[in-house]
Amino acid sequence: MRRLPLNEETDLHAQLLAAHAVQNRANLVRLYGQAADVAEQANQIEAACFYLTYAYVFALEIGDEQAAKLHKRLLGYGREE
Repeated sequence: MRRLPLNEETDLHAQLLAAHAVQNRANLVRLYGQAADVAEQANQIEAACFYLTYAYVFALEIGDEQAAKLHKRLLGYGREE
């Protein structure tokens, strides 16, 4: 099994932890979206969908306009059918 694209050593991982610590949902939407992009580029679709789901949930919570785009990406992977 290949490693997930994010781990304790990545800057993106550290940024996600920091955003969670202060409950900055707008940053969480952005950062989880970036993490999904990294996972997609590594062809790790399960990980990408995990990150997309979190980005989507946080976007819904704050009424972020990215919610529709994130939802569409999840549907493209056959999620929530």
